[in-house]
Amino acid sequence: MTITERRVGPVTVVDLAGKLTLTNDPGLLKDVVTNLVFRGQQHIVLNLADVSYIDSSGLGELVACYLTTARGGGVIKLASAGPRVLNLLVMTKLLTIFESHDTDEAAILSFAGAAV
Repeated sequence: MTITERRVGPVTVVDLAGKLTLTNDPGLLKDVVTNLVFRGQQHIVLNLADVSYIDSSGLGELVACYLTTARGGGVIKLASAGPRVLNLLVMTKLLTIFESHDTDEAAILSFAGAAV
């Protein structure tokens, strides 16, 4: 799993690449998100465009990121999930807690309605 961060105005985009699984750097994403929240970042987008696979551990990590961000007073959104990942999010009903957008640009713009 490769994770990079970039700022777009008041929004932090976390670009993920690879597999979000128990065997590929477990806990790394949660550590990154926890650090962002600790630094006061309130608007976070997880860009899933280059995520090829997510297992149950990876789903748990996404939920942990959501809870960490919410407890810190922030909002985390998903962007650019491919068909396979999107189907998994639908089947597990995680799209009932996560707001998902087709592109990272759309996710970034969606924060404009919230006081950014």
